[in-house]
Amino acid sequence: ESAFNDVFTANRSLQSAKWGDGFESQAAFSTSLQDFAATGNANVRVFAPYTIYKGKASLSISPVLPTFVKIDSDIGGLKVNRCGSMMLTFCPAIGERKYDWEQRQKFALSPTEVGSLISMGAHDASEFYHDPSMKSSNAGQVSKKLYIKAFDGGNGYMISLTVTNNILKSNEHFNIPVTTAEFAVLKTACSFALPHIMGWDRLTNQSPKGIKGSPS
Repeated sequence: ESAFNDVFTANRSLQSAKWGDGFESQAAFSTSLQDFAATGNANVRVFAPYTIYKGKASLSISPVLPTFVKIDSDIGGLKVNRCGSMMLTFCPAIGERKYDWEQRQKFALSPTEVGSLISMGAHDASEFYHDPSMKSSNAGQVSKKLYIKAFDGGNGYMISLTVTNNILKSNEHFNIPVTTAEFAVLKTACSFALPHIMGWDRLTNQSPKGIKGSPS
């Protein structure tokens, strides 16, 4: 988590950013390891969130890759144990060019929810509801609602997150206005990442003999 904090701090300190309550923002890709390209080490962990800064809060999006388990059979191989997601991270502003990383809230979009975001048009709206403690004794105690709605003028979108915690008796709201260009980047990034969070990049990168159902 400290690596993510370093990335966030680096993004936050960019001097070329424009800040405000409206559409002025700094949208930046960043990586925590500057020598990745030089070393060519594919095992180095890289963080590259796409971050949109606004006057009252910031929004970052990055892919979370799936996890795999070995197949207990004679042929061996791997299967997806848990699908990946596109992680949205909201941070409240606590001053000019300052965001409270400790008070961040996250919302993980599943592959199907990513499809809903990608398919949104200039006048559409989408709503997603998550219960982090579903199927446990604490079900319903914490709820998260993500609402994405296009502006009437077709010139952008409002991305809103509401987190209700009945245990702490708290209710947090984040509202991020994004431009058409920023939303286009979100959609394009999600489209690119979708096969990866499903694990299909591992499937298509293997040799044809290793793909189940492929001709011999």
